[in-house]
Amino acid sequence: MNRILVPQQVADAAAHNRPRGNLSDLYPRWLGARELLRHGRNPYSAEITREIQQGYYGRPIDPARPDDPRDEQGFAYPVYVVFLMSPVVDLPFETVRVGFRWLLIALVVGSVFLWFRLLHWRAPCGTILIATVLTLGFLPVVQAIKLQQLTLLVMGLFAACGVCLVSGWLFLAGGLLAFATIKPQLAWPLVLLLLFWAFSDWRSRRRFVYGFGLIMLLLLIGAEFVLPGWQRMFLEAVRRYHVYTHNESVLVSLFGRIIGHTLEAISFVAAAACLWRIRRGPASGKAFGRAFALILALTVVIIPMSALYNQALLVPAILALVWSETTGGDRTLPAVRLARFVGGLVLAWPWIATVGLSLAYVWISPELRQRVWPMPFYSSLMLPPLVFGLALLDTWMIEPAMIEPTGLRDGATAE
Repeated sequence: MNRILVPQQVADAAAHNRPRGNLSDLYPRWLGARELLRHGRNPYSAEITREIQQGYYGRPIDPARPDDPRDEQGFAYPVYVVFLMSPVVDLPFETVRVGFRWLLIALVVGSVFLWFRLLHWRAPCGTILIATVLTLGFLPVVQAIKLQQLTLLVMGLFAACGVCLVSGWLFLAGGLLAFATIKPQLAWPLVLLLLFWAFSDWRSRRRFVYGFGLIMLLLLIGAEFVLPGWQRMFLEAVRRYHVYTHNESVLVSLFGRIIGHTLEAISFVAAAACLWRIRRGPASGKAFGRAFALILALTVVIIPMSALYNQALLVPAILALVWSETTGGDRTLPAVRLARFVGGLVLAWPWIATVGLSLAYVWISPELRQRVWPMPFYSSLMLPPLVFGLALLDTWMIEPAMIEPTGLRDGATAE
């Protein structure tokens, strides 16, 4: 990233007179929160968008320039994200930027431990350490840290929500999931399917719904207080975002609009069917963790965004597949073993490519560099469908005994 990709981007930007500023995805949210909370200015306004561009790109972008970026970097988040930004709006952005980078790294490390807990994988410390190092070196995670993407913050909230469900802290789990809706495109599949899971056993799981509903209500009321009528502005910002970025899901990018949208619907129904099988089982059963990871893998393949950094949500599904591979023995069908082998190669490809490029980059010509620098990204669109498909199969083949609780039943601890 630092020695090859960024210098390549800098050189390309200079050649096309393309602006480069701080390029931090945190900056639009921070600036919008600061201007709203300190000065009462509308973060969705065109004036704030131009000020965001001044910092993010170094100057406002010009639609008349063909080489200028098309992403306007508008404030396309629910306005209640400002509540999370509020503690740092009075600090210089460079200070916030450095602190947030270390916060994201800490969240990634902490989430790995939480994923192991959610999956009920009692691995040795060495295995957890290796998984942590590999997760920090996972290309989507590296990109998310470099871009300072809130996806990693949402991932940490998802992991904490899952562990709270496993531990029986249902009200807290619901509240954490409500905060994760700062990125609604990432949260809605998990929200929808977990609410379905909760209503399947209302008596013992209702506290999850209460926690989610109460915190969402407070966030919405607070947002309306600081910026009345923000929902209409937010929806318009989202519409504009999809117009100027032309975002589409991974499946649509791979297979086209008709087949891609059809596969999205099939994927959602298949994941819901897996959840239906385990709906009566408590969160303390081993099957629940795998279903939770499956929903996050589903999210990556169906949301109308194919950004690489969102693939950080594949980590729990990958861990679940590794665990299944190490414990499956000879019972796994040959076709499944072959599919897992192919998936493993696709997963390993970015490491293979980055090591190869790092070793060879100083000797190859500038012309060849222009052609080979994207090599680590070649597998980026193939990985999510493979992980989701394998996770779907792995979850569907869960034995009935794994649905039973391994510890406390839902809601069995005091909250």
